[in-house]
Amino acid sequence: MSFFDKLKKGLSKTRQNLVGKVEELVTGKKAIDEDIYDELEDILIQADVGAEVSAELVDKLRQTVKERKIKDPAGLKPLLKEIIRDTLEEGTNTLNMGEPPTVILVIGVNGAGKTTTIGKLAYRFVQDGRKVIIAAADTFRAAAIDQLEILSSRVGAEVIKHQERSDPAAVAFDALQAAKARKADILIVDTAGRLHIKSNLMEELKKIARVLSREAQGAPQEVLLVLDATNGQNALTQAKTFGDVMGVTGIVLTKLDSTAKGGIIIGIKGALGTPVKFVGVGEKIDDLQPFNAEEFVDALFA
Repeated sequence: MSFFDKLKKGLSKTRQNLVGKVEELVTGKKAIDEDIYDELEDILIQADVGAEVSAELVDKLRQTVKERKIKDPAGLKPLLKEIIRDTLEEGTNTLNMGEPPTVILVIGVNGAGKTTTIGKLAYRFVQDGRKVIIAAADTFRAAAIDQLEILSSRVGAEVIKHQERSDPAAVAFDALQAAKARKADILIVDTAGRLHIKSNLMEELKKIARVLSREAQGAPQEVLLVLDATNGQNALTQAKTFGDVMGVTGIVLTKLDSTAKGGIIIGIKGALGTPVKFVGVGEKIDDLQPFNAEEFVDALFA
């Protein structure tokens, strides 16, 4: 099965929750009126696009309908698809790869799928012929270090670790020195899952970032926030808080295949402008792929 087919299958719940309801709304309607726009906004909100972004999308839709003189309500669905695609395509969704080693700091709350995401990212890079080192800077859970070692051995990456309860910033420091010495292409830094409302833990993330930036110009080139798509609007709240503290450069959205809340991708991009850089639609090692806005929208509206 191709990734597009996996994406299409994974988005089936979101498609039913969003596109299916749009089709029901316009079917049999004779004219485009304000009631249709109001109901469409409600559908977007219920699909976890968020109130503010839903209102903006409907305003764009209303304006484009006037400009193109669209009369048939059936024309709203392809037009909505176009507007969502344009929203998701704004900016760049590609990784910022600096001079080696490129440093990727991976952050997020507990349970979002951070550690497995790192394994999948490492797999992609190794398959592309890049040398990868992983910093096991989640020193609060011995299981996280063990999991990283298992994943890295499978994909062909190397792990730099300290003892449990060590200073995470010290692990990041040593891993960066190792990445330089061994001429690694990419350093991925794992961090402990933390609630975005815990200020002391957020300060620890800032310390890790400071250490990395002090030791390598431009590092970290990427700060990737891993979000669980099943969390819906809570994921948007996390993205706002982490973004304010850490300057998140990209989102990795996991578990799209397990939710009807895939509209959160549109909500995050529309509200924050933060690009989604990878999406996950399964548990297999190759089920994490770079985000492509056109492919995503085609799969959503399939």
